[in-house]
Amino acid sequence: MLNEKTLSHSIECEDCPIRHRAVCARCETHELERLEEIKYYRSFEAGQTVIWSGDRMDFVGSVVSGIATLTQTMEDGRTQMVGLLLPSDFVGRPGRPGAAYDVVATTDLVMCCFRKKPFEAMMERTPHIAHRLLEMTLDELDAAREWMLVLGRKTARERIASLLTIIARRDATLNMRAPEGALVFDLPLTREAMADYLGLTLETVSRQISALKRDGVIVLQGKRHVTVPDFSRLLEEAGDDSDGGMLA
Repeated sequence: MLNEKTLSHSIECEDCPIRHRAVCARCETHELERLEEIKYYRSFEAGQTVIWSGDRMDFVGSVVSGIATLTQTMEDGRTQMVGLLLPSDFVGRPGRPGAAYDVVATTDLVMCCFRKKPFEAMMERTPHIAHRLLEMTLDELDAAREWMLVLGRKTARERIASLLTIIARRDATLNMRAPEGALVFDLPLTREAMADYLGLTLETVSRQISALKRDGVIVLQGKRHVTVPDFSRLLEEAGDDSDGGMLA
């Protein structure tokens, strides 16, 4: 771990902003009380490494706020961003001793962590947790397959629009709003990070964002605050159906 901080304060489970989407979403009160006994919070500054690939993990947990990237490094030193961790996403794999990827905080990050061995034991006794984790894992698999289509077949404009739909949907869900009509959210990635994740150049990302803005698909305030006047229009730009498309 690099300079992470264990927070002295704790968020009550009932007040947690990711409660309805996290691995504990279906837990009963007594199950939440058991989770309280094994949980703690860690914060990381933007740019800090949460875990290195191959390192032993003594915790699993959920992203409460902020965003992190999953990165894989090849033998010759080349790296590839292979995934994003958004609020409510789960970090770590029960039953596996080490990390499969580098996890790096892209923004300031807060994680709700569970000591791994007690969490694994609780999974065996608590079907709510095991079932929810299975659902999240299958959603992650579907999203990964969809992302293969984005990178392999979509144009640069469609890639940008697809990424924006993912972030807009997640933000709407966390705020318990329907992902439809006009949506407003803050873009958590720099354009450099977007280029890396989308397999594009920085210039292409900037050019396509400007084109989406010029065409009225998005409205930008500064570089990060995004308004989508009509979400169905953004879905069309991404090449997705209004009732399907990319998983959030």
